[in-house]
Amino acid sequence: MYFIAEALQYKSKVNEMSEQAKVGDVAPNFTAPVVGGEYGDDAQISLQDLRGQKVVLYFYPKDDTPGCTKQACALRDSWDEVSKLARVFGVSIDSVKRHRKFIDKYELPFPLISDENKEVVEAYGVWVKKKLYGREYMGTERTTFVIDEKGVVVEVFRKVKPLEHLDQLLSALS
Repeated sequence: MYFIAEALQYKSKVNEMSEQAKVGDVAPNFTAPVVGGEYGDDAQISLQDLRGQKVVLYFYPKDDTPGCTKQACALRDSWDEVSKLARVFGVSIDSVKRHRKFIDKYELPFPLISDENKEVVEAYGVWVKKKLYGREYMGTERTTFVIDEKGVVVEVFRKVKPLEHLDQLLSALS
């Protein structure tokens, strides 16, 4: 009986998933914990506070995993160029503590947003059903949103390949 209830709850959650933000949409506002870059360990960030600046939110599955590390380190290695074009934030459901370890281990110069309660990933529609080795589960789709100074989504890169992310981003920001 427990498994049936769990399956129904899972199905209900999948059906409640929000639609992914699209080009032309006003980017969903949020307030969430942030660490790294110019932010201390107890900081909060709100997208609304970044109005007037070009913002990149890159959603990724998990700190310190091979693909996520390649993606983050590519941004780090081109940070001088990228940081002149936009404010960049990585977003995952990892904790602030885990983000701090990831930042310190790879000397990441940009901030990471902690979305443990999954409000941001759900608002942007990137909390999705995934499959791995025939097993279905919920997880974060690797997706990047470029948001203009007025808070409007101007570019979306879905199912980003970690090694192609930097080139896509630089092309969109140039």
